[in-house]
Amino acid sequence: MDIKLLTKPECHLCAAAKATMDEVTSEYGVDWQEISTTQHPQLAEQFAEEIPVLFIDDRQRDFWVIDASRLRRMIETGLET
Repeated sequence: MDIKLLTKPECHLCAAAKATMDEVTSEYGVDWQEISTTQHPQLAEQFAEEIPVLFIDDRQRDFWVIDASRLRRMIETGLET
């Protein structure tokens, strides 16, 4: 399972999303990767109004506020396959 979070600097929603990602992924022992818009300007342009954006296996799964319960369900489903 490939989990990525698109973030931008000085973004309060991103800070909250990263905390949620750390909390939930640590429960399952899975890793996630932060992708910064500063290093990927094309993604910054594409997702400008939706950051932070959660991707699982390269599919956009959530944005703005990362819901911990929803993230848990997606991880559990991914671990079952």
